[in-house]
Amino acid sequence: MSLVQKPAPDFSAQAAMPNGEIQSVTLSALKKNKYAVVFFYPFDFTFVCPTEILGFSNRIKEFEARNTVVIGCSIDSHHTHRAWRNTKIEDGGIGAISYPLVADVNKTIARDYGVLLEGGMALRGTFLIDKNGIVRHETVNDLGIGRNIEETLRVIDALQFTEEHGEVCPVGWHKGEAAMKGTPQGVASYLKEHAKAL
Repeated sequence: MSLVQKPAPDFSAQAAMPNGEIQSVTLSALKKNKYAVVFFYPFDFTFVCPTEILGFSNRIKEFEARNTVVIGCSIDSHHTHRAWRNTKIEDGGIGAISYPLVADVNKTIARDYGVLLEGGMALRGTFLIDKNGIVRHETVNDLGIGRNIEETLRVIDALQFTEEHGEVCPVGWHKGEAAMKGTPQGVASYLKEHAKAL
């Protein structure tokens, strides 16, 4: 069952923080009145996972510019998260990433978000939560398929645009491009001008 349009499940857990310390956190405290991207990945010290984790960290300023916090989560312990952070990138670690990694040791968070596999690990789920705590977008990839950070940023832009302007965003929309009114006349007008470029 999709969580889109539903309140994001809150959680309380230990996390490896950007300063390298371990801290008890909740989703509600981490996001406060901001947008949040909560993403799940299978395991620390694996293969696709560090590329995604570094991809989010390398673009953290772009998320911050969109008033959005990033939160990673796996079923590993906070000790394992910290050990992975303390391992150099050239040795298969992730180094000092710039957002929290939450320890879902009891697997309740992954279960609440619908990404827990029967074998006990999480799929690559990504959830965009608005300022009011409502899930507005979710994607779930299988284990071997890395997600696209650029697409996550694009969806944040689309959500914030629709909230601000009351218009809807067509296929492949990027910030600065034309949107449309969510009416029959709006779509007709948009398609008249843009249909051949779709």
